[in-house]
Amino acid sequence: MTEAARAAAADPAGQHIDSSVPVDVNGVPHGQPVLDRLIALLDLERIEENIFRGVSPAESPVRVFGGQVAGQALVAAGRTVPEDRPVHSLHAYFIRPGDPSVPIVYEVDRTRDGRSFTTRRVVAVQRGKPIFSLSASFQLVEEGIDHAEPMPDVPDPESLPTYGEQVGGLLAELGGQAYQPRPIDVRYVTPPPWVKSEDRAARSQVWMRADGTLPDDELLHVCMAAFASDLTLLDSVLVRHGVYWMMDKVSGASLDHAMWFHRPFRADEWLLYDCASPSASGARGLATGRFFAQDGTLVATVVQEGLLRVLD
Repeated sequence: MTEAARAAAADPAGQHIDSSVPVDVNGVPHGQPVLDRLIALLDLERIEENIFRGVSPAESPVRVFGGQVAGQALVAAGRTVPEDRPVHSLHAYFIRPGDPSVPIVYEVDRTRDGRSFTTRRVVAVQRGKPIFSLSASFQLVEEGIDHAEPMPDVPDPESLPTYGEQVGGLLAELGGQAYQPRPIDVRYVTPPPWVKSEDRAARSQVWMRADGTLPDDELLHVCMAAFASDLTLLDSVLVRHGVYWMMDKVSGASLDHAMWFHRPFRADEWLLYDCASPSASGARGLATGRFFAQDGTLVATVVQEGLLRVLD
């Protein structure tokens, strides 16, 4: 275990960011020490056979980030399933805003243990009320028919500017969340949504990876992807209308989230996140996303509906 990992394990909420942590061109912490803190956040405390407890980063915004609670809930579910049964799907609902100052209790219901499939339900609770629910299905590895859509033709991630370079001097306009330590390295392929243009692609494409090295734990890599999947998904809805968080009069929240995991992958290697929005109506926007490994392999599919209110 590295010194950074030891510090993260002792301080999972990140109350103390060491001055030696690397910063990007905007002065925002990133790299392995920041990633180690996210790993620590996902390493839930087991307080009963089917009950776990998690915390939120000290730098959290006014409510718990949806990707965090989804990742932690999947960790809780996975901790009650044999290691030879990887998760293949999850379906979740965001019920109430989470308070980052209060620990989150995850209660796991061992719904079914079949010969091939295992099903778990998880409810995340704060102050005695559910804030999030998740159902996940795990399967013994089997052989079968195999096909996948090809990856879009996009530039190599190393040829693209970093998030900090792309944001430039807009941190203040993007709000406090832009200043938070970044455990995920994000490189925009399509123009970032904060760049206003009449000629915009009707989708959002980014390369992303954990900003450091992850342990060889398949469940952790899947939970890291679940965390990252909520970072830019709703951008594909907003980009079609030329509006963006903090820069325009738009507010929103994740309503539900579903993921299907098709093939094994590493979340600390580059993944293309190709997102589009087939529909928006009734103050809700639907977004779909596909994760491709750098060799073109389709590894996961994501669908989310979000609450999106745009004021004139």
